[in-house]
Amino acid sequence: MENVSATSLTDAARLVQVLKINGYPATRSTRDNSCKISSRWQIDGYEWEIRISPDYSQISCQSPWVALELIFLSRFRSSKHVRANLGCRLVDPRGVLEPSEVKNQFGLFFSTGNTTSKLNLIKREDLEASGYLQDDAFTLQCTVTVLKELPEQTFPVKETVVPAPPSNLHQQFGELLQSAAGADVTFVVSGESFAAHKIILAARSPMFMAQFYGQMTEKSSQQVDIKDMEAAVFKALLDFVYSDMVPEFEEQHKDAVSMMAMAQHLLAAADRYDIERLKIICEGKLSGGIDVDTAAATLALAELHGCEQLKAKCIDFIVRSPACLDTVLATEGYKNLQASCLSVLTDMLARATKKNVV
Repeated sequence: MENVSATSLTDAARLVQVLKINGYPATRSTRDNSCKISSRWQIDGYEWEIRISPDYSQISCQSPWVALELIFLSRFRSSKHVRANLGCRLVDPRGVLEPSEVKNQFGLFFSTGNTTSKLNLIKREDLEASGYLQDDAFTLQCTVTVLKELPEQTFPVKETVVPAPPSNLHQQFGELLQSAAGADVTFVVSGESFAAHKIILAARSPMFMAQFYGQMTEKSSQQVDIKDMEAAVFKALLDFVYSDMVPEFEEQHKDAVSMMAMAQHLLAAADRYDIERLKIICEGKLSGGIDVDTAAATLALAELHGCEQLKAKCIDFIVRSPACLDTVLATEGYKNLQASCLSVLTDMLARATKKNVV
């Protein structure tokens, strides 16, 4: 789910008017703050009143001020309050004097009749000494700004997503194999010992599962002797079980003959322990290295371990031309093929006849 943040934005409605106050001498109050001059305004659909007190004093002994206040006269439409600002300054209609400094008074209105605090614009004595009072009149420029509430809007919050690091499960299991921490079985292969973990082996190979958790004799054994396998091949098998990779196939400096020999032995080991993915990887490696010297031996291996695709590729290579067939037939590998896999020769002969090689 996407997170959002809610923000209430504001816009403003503003009205500026010039008010001329005539009869200044008559504005002096006969009693405290009794003289008030009113001006009605319509802003943003609300009715307002500016009330001007030309002779306002909070305390009778103080010098009186020209003061203003803003009054809210309407009912609310939707929101529970209205915010508005009253601004005022003296101006000279003749254009001789620059306008005075603007003074402001902000108000928050919760009900009809609410007012701002008094905005004390200028003392009467200062007004009388200024040039703004002309012919017993002075002029005010008043500004009322009403802040409008806009509909609540939502904006997506951008979250910084930290990408997950690539999986290093194969590296961690590889390190576990190297450290032998928690190992509960040792394999002895051609005089070399390899510590491993039964549960990991069983999870990767049905043969190991039956060996350690079935009815086979190695179920409770802590040492297993492996016959008819080279130590380097078994090590490569263990590396694949723990890391799902064959490091020997990635070595750039390794010569092609040694790599093909490892692929042949490892394919046999993968078939022995029913590790199908490793078997397919070895098939692919052998398929890319078929030549006249290895074709017959690889064909025999494919037939022995049920690798139909590898078998088909070997036969196609051998019978692709009479010259290639003759060369393969002269190899030691073909002699071994004749001795051990007569059935595959029938397939090869049928394919050769179809291609008119023989």
